[in-house]
Amino acid sequence: MPDSPPAWPLGFRSTLVKAVIYLLVIGAIAQGAYLEALYLPEVRFTELGFTELTQSLVLGLSCLLLIYVRHVLKVWPTITLLLFAFIAASLVREQDFLLDRQVADGAWQVIVALIVIPSISWVIYQRRRFLEEFSHFSNSFSFGLFTAGVLTTYIFSRLYGRQDFWRAVMQDNYVRDFKDIAEELIELLGYSLILFAMIELLLLARRVHQARKQASA
Repeated sequence: MPDSPPAWPLGFRSTLVKAVIYLLVIGAIAQGAYLEALYLPEVRFTELGFTELTQSLVLGLSCLLLIYVRHVLKVWPTITLLLFAFIAASLVREQDFLLDRQVADGAWQVIVALIVIPSISWVIYQRRRFLEEFSHFSNSFSFGLFTAGVLTTYIFSRLYGRQDFWRAVMQDNYVRDFKDIAEELIELLGYSLILFAMIELLLLARRVHQARKQASA
């Protein structure tokens, strides 16, 4: 059964609708951070603030979409497993403060290992299937968005959030909070791109699922 979707052209209307939705989501996130800074002085940019909670929400939604693609649509099981392990590990990492306080110091690292090690081991075992699935996924818009999200969150935000950089910019007016806020907001932007990538993956997986049904009919 085919694992690649039919070569249907992307309609202008559907592309425009998605672009508007993504634009609104990004705008809502920026506005939420703005309102957090104005009206939530006690929790702003903390573990209980809008930005941190939205990061967890975005990652959680991404995980749910991957579960649906893998277990309901049954499309690209090794790709979706690897993506799920990566995003779920990021979600757990975002809860490090809570886990360290409520469970044990370093608890998040143990949970991440329990997620990542079995998943990577299974993908390695199924490496031929993974490479076949990746040949389809790597040519998709979803892969491009996912790559952009990863680069934004895990590369650019880390480099942009370097203390030396902010000390050079602010000099005697350096305040660590500004650096942390900038880094957290960029991370949220990257996580949002990853969520958009998972939405695109869902739409692509539905096409694969429909193609399989048509082939088996």
